[in-house]
Amino acid sequence: MFLNDDFLLTTDTAKVLFHDYAKKMPIIDYHCHLDPKEIYEDKNFANITEAWLAGDHYKWRLMRANGVPESHITGDAPDYDKFVAWAGTIPYTLGNPLYSWTHLELRRFFGIDTLLNEQTAPQIWEQVNQKLATKEFTRRSLIRASGVKIICTTDDPIDDLRYHQLLQQEEDAFTVLPTFRPDKALNIDAPAFMTWIQALTQASKQTITSYQELLSALKQRVDFFHSMGCRLSDHALDVLQYQAGSADEVEHIFGKKLAGQNLTSQEIATYRSELLTALIGFYEQKGWTMQLHIHALRNNNTPMLKTLGPDTGFDGINDLPLAISLSKLLDRAESEQGLPQTILYSLNSKDYPTLLTLMGCHQRDSKAKIQLGSGWWFNDTRKGMREQLTMFAEQSTLHHFVGMLTDSRSFLSYTRHEYFRRVLCELIGEWTERGEVPNDTAMLGSMVEHIAYKNAASYFGFPQK
Repeated sequence: MFLNDDFLLTTDTAKVLFHDYAKKMPIIDYHCHLDPKEIYEDKNFANITEAWLAGDHYKWRLMRANGVPESHITGDAPDYDKFVAWAGTIPYTLGNPLYSWTHLELRRFFGIDTLLNEQTAPQIWEQVNQKLATKEFTRRSLIRASGVKIICTTDDPIDDLRYHQLLQQEEDAFTVLPTFRPDKALNIDAPAFMTWIQALTQASKQTITSYQELLSALKQRVDFFHSMGCRLSDHALDVLQYQAGSADEVEHIFGKKLAGQNLTSQEIATYRSELLTALIGFYEQKGWTMQLHIHALRNNNTPMLKTLGPDTGFDGINDLPLAISLSKLLDRAESEQGLPQTILYSLNSKDYPTLLTLMGCHQRDSKAKIQLGSGWWFNDTRKGMREQLTMFAEQSTLHHFVGMLTDSRSFLSYTRHEYFRRVLCELIGEWTERGEVPNDTAMLGSMVEHIAYKNAASYFGFPQK
């Protein structure tokens, strides 16, 4: 039966591992894009369209592939019509994880077993919206009902973290912590760079007329984020081109930018490499974990970028060379100040062997200090998860893996943790059935519990309430 209690659990071992070990573990969502203001204000959703389709470019891409007009995706069509358009798309998505995720969310949150399609859409619209209007379905209630203990949002260094502070004062069931995401500091070639520098000046209350003053302001923000419980940084390294430079060179490059002069591609690479190296030093001093998200190819449809802006479903996978630049960056950090705990993600799974072998060159002092990040974005499918888990196991110590994250803007996406745990148990069950690993339930169950929750709880060093 579709999505029964044992779906994806194809062996007896897998069933035991999931039901007796994985299923009961809480959730640490250490990388997501939920808005802390939304979490704090704890409002009800107006309807299922707001909860499900607003901002979800995963769904938007499928709707476009099904011929749905943009008016019913990101346009001004009524919410009900957008929901029906999504319902009409679902039957054509068999084999896509969104087919499973959609029905998992309907079952786990709303108790609805009916398959979603155009015919069932009116009934499901009414059933779900009735529940969404109750106090048991506010933003925070959904988080609590999912068994989430810690959420790490993604935050700009200029953020005042007001809502994190309020949540830490008022919410007892779970903790919301910031993550330091300084992409706008690194992207010196971005049109809005100088506007962001002005905002950083105000946030840090420091003048920024030189590169050294920029470093001082960023260090001040790192200190502030740390005081608010931050223990992770995150970087979108769509293109990684390492180019070392002297202190005088970087100061000259930053001065050119302040003077409104154009920079060469080599100057941009030098600035980014040197600033990232300096930031890595800050993270090491604080005992943070650094996340590097590599090889997204963004904004591939210029007309739609002009119409809708970024992050609307027009990104792809990059395939540029990676090994030499990443090796130089990690080695430079290791040589100068030490490399912090690091999680390496690539949107291109062909990079996994490169990442895994470079990880092995820098493991020291702690269990799996350097990690291969979970299957990200286009790779958080059953096949993608299995590939990431298998390669991690073949080249490192999978037992110490910090597990799944949502990387989501949706309050209904926590079923992805269940999906991941089922895939994990399925894979280990297959190893057991083939005799690749011992049929030792206690040993395998401990491994599953650690990957599902316990490793993340210990690895990141989150502050205790």
